[in-house]
Amino acid sequence: MAKMKGKVKPVQAVRAQRLARIRIFATDVDGVLTDAGMYYSESGDELKKFNTRDGMGIKLLQGAGLITALVTQENTKLVAKRGQKLAIPEVQQGVMEKLPVLRAMAERHGLTLAEVAYMGDDINDLAALKAVGFSAAPADALPVVRKAVSHVCDAKGGEGAVREVAEMILEAQGKSPWT
Repeated sequence: MAKMKGKVKPVQAVRAQRLARIRIFATDVDGVLTDAGMYYSESGDELKKFNTRDGMGIKLLQGAGLITALVTQENTKLVAKRGQKLAIPEVQQGVMEKLPVLRAMAERHGLTLAEVAYMGDDINDLAALKAVGFSAAPADALPVVRKAVSHVCDAKGGEGAVREVAEMILEAQGKSPWT
């Protein structure tokens, strides 16, 4: 629990305050928007499965005025195509160090890292997850990542984890389409 002027403030209230400040939602791709599998066809084409509900979560965040972003180490046409389909304005591929990219993105939009939410699942996401205002990981993220984040989702990567966090943000900001 957090302290607030001599009183103890419930963790949920602190979490809601942090979520209410979020203006950028950024996520890793493999293991968060996908199930972390890399599928190859007989002809060598790479395939990934994206969850439609996660896509709707991103669209709902955009509709609420948040900036959305994909930040991934991979560099594929598939990610570019998914970013285009969802009209994600910030698609950063081939990123080895994600924190500097998130910091620059925030600065470009006149924001601070406290106003950024980031989702990741593996060790290359740790620095970014520890630096942003709100961090989350799918249920099947690496244990070290789950220990480092603000929220561990009930859903696994590629199975609605992004939607889960999107709904948390929208609810905290009073922009939930269900209320």
